[in-house]
Amino acid sequence: MPAPRTGAPSTTSGTDALLYILFAVVGAALAFGSLAWLTGNLTNYFFGSGPWAPFHVTEALLHPDRLWPHLGPAAVLVGARVVPGSLALALTITVLVLWLRRRAGTKSGMARPADIAPLLDKEITAKARSLRPSLRGEKDIAPADRGIPIGTLSPGRAEVRASWEDVMVAIMAPRSGKTSGIAIPAILAAPGPVLLTSNKAANDAFTTCIDARAKVGKVWTLDPQQIAHHPREMWWDILADARDLAGAKRLAGHFVTASVDESSGSDFWSTAASNTLGSLFLAAASHRRPITDVLAWLASPSDRTPVDLLTDAGHHAVAAQLQGTVTGATETRDGIYETARQYASCLLDPEIAAWVTPTPDLAEFKPFDFASSRDTLFLLSKDGGGSASAIIAAAADAVMRAAVIVAERNGGRLDPPALCVLDEAANVCRISDLPDLYSHLGSRGVIPITILQSYRQGQRCWGEAGMDALWSAATVKVIGSGIDDADFADKLSRQIGEHDVQTVSVSDSGSGKSTSVSMRTERILPPDEIRALPKGKILLFATGMRVAMLDLKPWYKERSAKEIGLASARATKAITERALAKSHDHDGFGLAA
Repeated sequence: MPAPRTGAPSTTSGTDALLYILFAVVGAALAFGSLAWLTGNLTNYFFGSGPWAPFHVTEALLHPDRLWPHLGPAAVLVGARVVPGSLALALTITVLVLWLRRRAGTKSGMARPADIAPLLDKEITAKARSLRPSLRGEKDIAPADRGIPIGTLSPGRAEVRASWEDVMVAIMAPRSGKTSGIAIPAILAAPGPVLLTSNKAANDAFTTCIDARAKVGKVWTLDPQQIAHHPREMWWDILADARDLAGAKRLAGHFVTASVDESSGSDFWSTAASNTLGSLFLAAASHRRPITDVLAWLASPSDRTPVDLLTDAGHHAVAAQLQGTVTGATETRDGIYETARQYASCLLDPEIAAWVTPTPDLAEFKPFDFASSRDTLFLLSKDGGGSASAIIAAAADAVMRAAVIVAERNGGRLDPPALCVLDEAANVCRISDLPDLYSHLGSRGVIPITILQSYRQGQRCWGEAGMDALWSAATVKVIGSGIDDADFADKLSRQIGEHDVQTVSVSDSGSGKSTSVSMRTERILPPDEIRALPKGKILLFATGMRVAMLDLKPWYKERSAKEIGLASARATKAITERALAKSHDHDGFGLAA
């Protein structure tokens, strides 16, 4: 702990303290006497008959009957004692409550309203007008159009919002309010298209928001692993962006990233398998072949079809590379293909593959059309091995990239902006270069909110350098309860900073007691207090502003909570009914009855 910073100590005797008490008593007497004089005169004016008494504080305190002889004893008691006493008590209680609320609401050294003014109503509204041309002629701008709700700042419960060019990262432990206090309020208030990734459906953001979002646009649900048991009512062409080499390699990267962590994603087998997958995706996409053809080619490395398709499409170098892999050493080829098969194993399930395979009688989801709409896309997947998280990551990536292109075609920024809530991002939406995307998404009106359970979870997904880059690129960072990483808590504590604290020490001597006052610096919020942050409280790190402590404003505390709660209950019940209906169609071994 830093050493105390002492100057010349100020020393006062016990008589000084008594003198201060005397001044306080005299001041209180003068104030009460002045108030009694005023209320006594008002009582005499309305209920008495004498003139307005001259100002005499002592008389008003000790002998009010002399100032107002024409008032009866009861009237004097009420007018000069009861009324001023009640007013003084009410004023004292009000000041005390306001002081306690201010002290409890804003910890010493943390941001006050003036410190985060760019995120409060006046400035955030002005910024919304500047960022969104559609709002410039509007006199009154609805709260949902002003920015993304984050929480409230005490005192005053001022609403704090991120702007429509802020990119966000939220790190909160499970059941700390990250969905109810961050994701759901943002989705319900979004004025444009919304994308949500999740590994849960019942009693979560999916069920809470699906009815509300259906009122503003079409709802698309990509549920390949039947998290919500949602019927397949759409399909998405996963190979649409793989018709050039860069897009094909990017798609292959999603399958690799979903299967391995950052530390092992660059070894020989992973790199070679990724290149092979990319070549096969390019071959299929170039000739509008379904992705299921890739599975057949992976199963038969000697099949020359993909090489011929690449050659016919003019991708001669890629064809030559694939041919070299196929004709290379058998052990090496088989190792590469087996690794690639593992990465693409989720497509072996026909129920999963059907969601990304052309189906003429179902609606096709098109990311470019979505970016210009007010639709909602729910991307649901289990986490862990064998999940469809590669498909979820590819879909989220396709939407964000399409939104950027649409924004560039329309003046540089989407209006209304697109909100992309990447809940459980490290589990079901592992986009390898997400930290790089953060550097320019906000400037295009594409607003990502990446929600993680811990900082280390992000490090496992993107590596230490990648997570540091994501953290640095986020212009708004939210920290909730449950931060058990001591190193990260200490890092946050150091970023919050230090402040001066007054230390008073009392010593006894032969001449009496003396008081010494010194100053020392200490952490505004030590790591142990960050770890003990209660549920419902969050720390807000916004670029260029002092760190603020906010209160979450979960959806169930809003005026519309009853209506939304009923809709969520209906959606949850529908999931249960669909699950039961499926179970009735199969026996205990998963076989058709």
